[in-house]
Amino acid sequence: MRAAATSTAAALLAPRLTCSASRARLSFSRLPLRRIAAMAAAAAPSSFRPEEARSPPALELPTPPLSKFKLALCQLSVTADKARNIAHARAAIEAAAADGAKLVVLPEIWNGPYSNDSFPEYAEDIEAGGDAAPSFSMMSEVAQSLQITLVGGSIPERSGGNLYNTCCIFGSDGKLKGKHRKIHLFDIDIPGKITFKESKTLTAGQSPTVVDTDVGRIGIGICYDIRFQELAMLYAARGAHLLCYPGAFNMTTGPLHWELLQRARAADNQLFVATCAPARDASAGYVAWGHSTLVGPFGEVIATTEHEEATIIAEIDYSLIEQRRQFLPLQYQRRGDLYQLVDVQRLGSQ
Repeated sequence: MRAAATSTAAALLAPRLTCSASRARLSFSRLPLRRIAAMAAAAAPSSFRPEEARSPPALELPTPPLSKFKLALCQLSVTADKARNIAHARAAIEAAAADGAKLVVLPEIWNGPYSNDSFPEYAEDIEAGGDAAPSFSMMSEVAQSLQITLVGGSIPERSGGNLYNTCCIFGSDGKLKGKHRKIHLFDIDIPGKITFKESKTLTAGQSPTVVDTDVGRIGIGICYDIRFQELAMLYAARGAHLLCYPGAFNMTTGPLHWELLQRARAADNQLFVATCAPARDASAGYVAWGHSTLVGPFGEVIATTEHEEATIIAEIDYSLIEQRRQFLPLQYQRRGDLYQLVDVQRLGSQ
């Protein structure tokens, strides 16, 4: 099953594009950014100090190498057969690239079952590479051969005696551009519904991850990371165009929060958010919600799918970021005199 949609300039109340929906487009008039800034400055007293609401100050949105391109979200079925999963993922990536995708995103834990028992068995030594990391090697090779940017979902990583839930990002040359280890571990207990503790086997990552790629600046989170708005705000302040969250929400929290959190992160930070989940397997020990989605900078759902295996092909148009920020000039209206987001990592590197 394959989904296709174009990036739209839709407002919040416009119909979403799904696998079966038709294409839609709505244009807006644009005002010069300088004029918007002047209007906002005139409306807000200088004592508000909006530039101080981010410490260090927020970076300017960089000019991306591509302003418009096709994104693919590969919602894959996952089995206990690792070799099959690797071959299956490769086939999906190749098909997406054949459909014109310049950026391909894979799901969380796509090379084996999502369980504490399976993480050690399916883990790979990414630094060693080769036979010690067949999933990693495949992603590097296919990114290079297809000349695409690949956000490789996540796989269990073994390093220094620890296990991590790790997302690898590859450039179109096949080289590793960045590696994100899941910062916020999925430890929850909803009585009678679901109990899971990643911390039984996994170690939390220690670093936010922002990567400059051929398709713009991308901030990376994994699943539970999406619940922590501070991380998304930090990525926005670092000039990210797009946030990618490979994830596997479950049948309890998925219906309630999956789309809600994506739209919130996009609307709050006025950028694109893409999520990619495994397809649902009702017989698995952990049943994923599915519903991989692309959300635009007004919080509008641009493209989504249901729970079956599917690949979404959707268009991202970064010009919408500037347009939305002109409509709602939040960066000039923050109250730096009252609150501040501190980027500890950036401060420490200065």
